[in-house]
Amino acid sequence: MMPSFSEKNILRIFFWSLILKGINGTIEILAGILFLFTGIVTETLTFLVQRELLEDPGDFVANTIQHVLPYLYSHTQLFTAFYLLSHGIIKLFLVVSLLRKKIWAYPATIAVLILFVVYQLYRLTFGFSIFLILLTIFDIFLIALTWHEYKLVRKHITA
Repeated sequence: MMPSFSEKNILRIFFWSLILKGINGTIEILAGILFLFTGIVTETLTFLVQRELLEDPGDFVANTIQHVLPYLYSHTQLFTAFYLLSHGIIKLFLVVSLLRKKIWAYPATIAVLILFVVYQLYRLTFGFSIFLILLTIFDIFLIALTWHEYKLVRKHITA
């Protein structure tokens, strides 16, 4: 027979899961700022394309990327920065609200995480990513923990 987790252990796991999600949000914010204020995407692509063109000046893919780089800089970089900043800010805001035991934050977190999971599953249809799979599993785990804690918090409020 498996031993059951005590509420204290579940609360401890929930707390540390929130801390990890907060760290994830902070990293996303920092990466979003990096993408917003640097040319890291285009610099990396330019470097890779130049190396390929030195080896094979007629390379179709490298030549195509070279012609598309100005478009990529203005659109992809801004999208990536916006994506990372918005996800990071939302995650950090919800984590802080949950740690402060704001009752509205529990259903809001569940809803946001469900949206993130749906989007992550959609992204997985484009290709395998162990990081994205692990992040999706973690988000599903956090949804379950948040739901559990929400039921407990609601019970204490009505009691």
